[in-house]
Amino acid sequence: MKVSFRSALLAAAIAFGAGAALNHPVGDWLGARLGLGALAQDGGRADTYRLLSLFGDVFERIRAEYVEPVNDREVIEAAINGMLTSLDPHSGYMNPRTFRDMQVQTRGEFGGLGIEVTQENGYIKVISPIDDTPAFRAGVKAGDLITHIDGRSVQGLTLNEAVERMRGPPRTEIKLTIRREGAAQPIQMTIVRDIIRIQSVRARLEDDVGYIRITSFNEQTDAGLRRAVQQLRSQGGTRLKGFVIDMRNNPGGLLDQAVSVSDDFLDQGEIVSTRARRPEDAQRYNAKPGDIAGGLPLVVLINGGSASASEIVAGALQDHRRAVVIGTRSFGKGSVQTVMPLPGNGAIRLTTARYYTPSGRSIQATGIQPDVVVELYEGEARAEARDREANLNRALSNDGGNGARPAPIAPPALPPGFVEASSSPPKPPGEGQPPIQFGDVARDYQLQRAIELVRGLAVMRRASN
Repeated sequence: MKVSFRSALLAAAIAFGAGAALNHPVGDWLGARLGLGALAQDGGRADTYRLLSLFGDVFERIRAEYVEPVNDREVIEAAINGMLTSLDPHSGYMNPRTFRDMQVQTRGEFGGLGIEVTQENGYIKVISPIDDTPAFRAGVKAGDLITHIDGRSVQGLTLNEAVERMRGPPRTEIKLTIRREGAAQPIQMTIVRDIIRIQSVRARLEDDVGYIRITSFNEQTDAGLRRAVQQLRSQGGTRLKGFVIDMRNNPGGLLDQAVSVSDDFLDQGEIVSTRARRPEDAQRYNAKPGDIAGGLPLVVLINGGSASASEIVAGALQDHRRAVVIGTRSFGKGSVQTVMPLPGNGAIRLTTARYYTPSGRSIQATGIQPDVVVELYEGEARAEARDREANLNRALSNDGGNGARPAPIAPPALPPGFVEASSSPPKPPGEGQPPIQFGDVARDYQLQRAIELVRGLAVMRRASN
């Protein structure tokens, strides 16, 4: 019997819906029942099947009459993605390649060379080799232009395509052709790939204050933080006054890493709770005894680019009064996305829950309000106000904790005069001036104030003991 492509597509879609309705694997359902009539006659689902038929009609019309031939997979993937993105800004479909890229980011490691790159005039430009990586040991330098990869020109490749070619299994060779300023001839390099770990935590000692910058939350973040705190406590010794945790422009990442990072500084109590569509799916995450900072003062830096997992950490430490949060209001992404792999077909990223701080606050579309507003430069808060969750199309609303009133948070004890002294940020960089880099203590006004606050809190702590 000859079956049209449209009919097969429609049957598959109906089978998927019916299988989901029965909470039964689709393959088993189809094996047991080759006829779909009984469920199709269910009045509650008749409209759904009519709409699926409409989808099949439109798809067939596109295949038959669009001005150019279309790729069936691309059209269907676009339709799936459109269905998901119509829900909210953070749900979506990932094709197999995008899914692999996401896994690399969340694992925090991949087989590659260890270089940060950008694209310039069609070539791949090295921003910086990462210390102690194959590229660093081979002598790749900042400013180098990669013109060929394994003898093939990079002209015409996108940046992502070029990066994909440079990555590969560890212990495999890759040949690069490099143009370097001052070199008369192109430089040929053969480099052996190795495991590259994405460094999401960087730390250094600023005299008597430990500065820790967390740029994302991948599988390496908590371990990196623990190493950083241990090294800073060892370097600082008895002089160490406390820590600045800088999460500005941190877009978030893995929920379990946000929980672990929060737990590192808390001895007890709730860290975060998530509430899904069904009450029985709610979850609570609690802290275990042990503060890796030994009770030393903490100051957390956030801004309008701090989102999701970084907001979980800031909210937990703020609610428990373990840290003073300064900076500007955070982004306001208070939802949880679950990645659901589709074997052989990538994955879907679906919003499945909202999260709440220990006091019961939902920060969805509102963000974390710092204890003390400190701008990087004059007018920063106004400039950031345009680029927040609440301004995104189809953003979820703030449900106010499902009607529950959040517990009040006591204001932090601050050194006298700190708020007033932090209210005069510098002017924004003028034309021709380089942008302010986070962590540049000479120009980073927020960091300057955070360090000063740690020292003031340390004095107050000693006085109270």
